[in-house]
Amino acid sequence: MNTVPRFITPRLLEALQVSPIVFLNGARQTGKSTLVQHNLTAIGTKEYPANYVSFDKPTQMAAAAAAPESFLRSEKGSMVIDEVQLVPELFRSLKIVVDEIRLNDKQHANGKYLLTGSANILALPKLSDALVGRMTVLNLYPFCAAEASEGKGTGLSKLFEMDYSTMNDRGLSILDAMKIATFPEISGKDVKERRIWFDGYITTILQRDVRMIAELDKIAMLPNLLRLLAIRSANLINDADIARDLGLNPVTTKSYRNILKMMFLNFDIEPWYRNIGKRLVKSPKGFLIDTLMSCHMLDLNLEELSVKRPELFGHLLENFVATELMKLLSFSEINARLCHFRTSDGKEVDFVLEKPDGSLFAIEVKKTESVNLKDFSGIKIFQELNPNDFIGGVVLYSGKEVVPFGEKLWAVPFHVLWQ
Repeated sequence: MNTVPRFITPRLLEALQVSPIVFLNGARQTGKSTLVQHNLTAIGTKEYPANYVSFDKPTQMAAAAAAPESFLRSEKGSMVIDEVQLVPELFRSLKIVVDEIRLNDKQHANGKYLLTGSANILALPKLSDALVGRMTVLNLYPFCAAEASEGKGTGLSKLFEMDYSTMNDRGLSILDAMKIATFPEISGKDVKERRIWFDGYITTILQRDVRMIAELDKIAMLPNLLRLLAIRSANLINDADIARDLGLNPVTTKSYRNILKMMFLNFDIEPWYRNIGKRLVKSPKGFLIDTLMSCHMLDLNLEELSVKRPELFGHLLENFVATELMKLLSFSEINARLCHFRTSDGKEVDFVLEKPDGSLFAIEVKKTESVNLKDFSGIKIFQELNPNDFIGGVVLYSGKEVVPFGEKLWAVPFHVLWQ
């Protein structure tokens, strides 16, 4: 069992104190089962123990599907239910049982059910609507570089505070970080081991798990779709173009792409938009959940890519930063929305972080070891369009030094991400 501490643990334990149901969502093999079992003693108390149930076991799954209310009522204390997406019938019954507990035993209502799931069935409104106001949802992603390298997970705070004085690369290059910021089972493993693992992993999800949540006429197209998404990683999504390459219609293609999103294989970053008097692109950008997975789908060696295919390495580097920012946001105290910015005439910023108060932070990604003022052109346009809300902008690059490039503008090494 991998015992690398997960930075989301404090948020998980806090959520169990204030919510009757906590749903820990995430792709297969991100460490959800390890996390909930490792913290089982913290989740329960002597008066209110937590019983662990996994729907990977056919008997447990059959019992819950046959009589979901009876199954939930059979446990008087707290219950941890692993792989809950396998029994969607449970969600309506959870609402009924939790409402009864709140009415009759409010003192023991919070932390009653800890659910884990490897498919984002909350994307289905008929399931998620039943638990509005009763459930806290957290996402567990593969290791971030800070977790895998024994950092503190403070990279997002350093970016927002523009506090770069105490940073240390801790001996990690950007390629090293990419190789460890992945699924726990293959973190730091060699190319051969990664290839074998991903072959089994992707086959299991696309041939078994997808069938459990959706009936697809052309399920055999999913590996090709995932490969196309890897090729187009960090680009604007155009379902019509993808459909043309696949030989499907755009409606089916978008539906299948959303199925892959439900399985946490890919994700979109939405465009930043505000009525600022300039035409902005409103298409999302697409990414894969894991950069090594992208390499696997493209049958490319990460170690050779930066030299032999530098243009493709740039897209993978942006994919890596996207996943790291998403992971950091999942456990950070900083509440921000991750977006991208692009004008109709091609001016862009790779990532924008927007806080609830409207404040904005811009991030551009460059694979080079040096930066010049031209690299800040997109950020400066974004700054000019939002003079009151813009709080800072950085170009992340492969160099070693933090360099100021004007008011609120910095060139910052990638290793800020794994502080």
